[in-house]
Amino acid sequence: MDLWSLNVKNAGGGPCLLRNSFRDVCGKSGKAGARVFEISVFRRREPSIAPHPVPRRSLDVRALAKKNDNSNSSSPGNGDRSTPDSSDGNRSNDTASQKSNHKNLDWREFRANLFAREQAEKTESEARNKDEGHHESKPLGIKWAHPIPVPETGCVLVATEKLDGVRTFERTVVLLLRSGTRHPQEGPFGVVINRPLNKKIKHMNPTNLDLATTFADCSLHFGGPLEASMFLLKSGEKAKLPSFEEVIPGLCFGARNNLDEAAALVKKGVLKPQDFRFFMGYAGWQFDQLREEIESDYWYVAACSSNLIRGGSSSSSSGLWEEILQLMGGHYSEVSRKPKQDL
Repeated sequence: MDLWSLNVKNAGGGPCLLRNSFRDVCGKSGKAGARVFEISVFRRREPSIAPHPVPRRSLDVRALAKKNDNSNSSSPGNGDRSTPDSSDGNRSNDTASQKSNHKNLDWREFRANLFAREQAEKTESEARNKDEGHHESKPLGIKWAHPIPVPETGCVLVATEKLDGVRTFERTVVLLLRSGTRHPQEGPFGVVINRPLNKKIKHMNPTNLDLATTFADCSLHFGGPLEASMFLLKSGEKAKLPSFEEVIPGLCFGARNNLDEAAALVKKGVLKPQDFRFFMGYAGWQFDQLREEIESDYWYVAACSSNLIRGGSSSSSSGLWEEILQLMGGHYSEVSRKPKQDL
């Protein structure tokens, strides 16, 4: 059984445990003809010293699907650095038609719903203790953000007040493209997504032919202090693009060595130049270095809805730091309203 678990931090101090597993289900012939995907969610029991111990509750979500005898199951390991699989383009027409009728599911949205539910229950419990009556819980909005305990691929690092006065990173939002490993050459890295340069690529007089023609009118953003150029591309509901690494569903990233493939996709009409965002520089850390910066309160770690990350326009990205903190709520929202501290 392939089993993994994920802690979802909540403000009440009692983390949820999210656990999934695959298991084979035998048909009438006795052969494994289907697989069941199970997600079990339960909240840990509160300490016995609590005045009103919270009973343990569980939620099971199951999906039944036919098993493909020709498929190879992925080996267990670090899921943060998965490589896009070009075999996805060889699916049957039946599968492709089903995909066109369904939204590209994002497991992060499922987790965000759990977090919102935990927050609503905490508010309801506090209201009961204060005899304030019933509080109506709100459904998850189109835009959402919430704190998570550790960095993961596709999360955002939101600069705290401690970085005010540090010109490079003050009030920045860094999209983590890879959460990294402890290997010296494979640390976490990402790009700043709320620092538009208000320039287009053609203004930089690029020598690369693809940049000078196909992507000439694409906007430029400051990505970080390290010297390398990267780009984000919105793939939307399209099939996975083998040449690019997916960060979150519908969003991939590439570097200079991917420009030829990117330009070819534009020329074929698969993508448009407007689907791309180019970054000058990037931000990178050693694995333990980023962990220490987070523990020292230089960064808030958050998950947020894909429409916040994929925004792209100068007007939307420049206010992203405040918007994410406000969506996170609580003391994060208070931080977003404080004036900048020039150190």
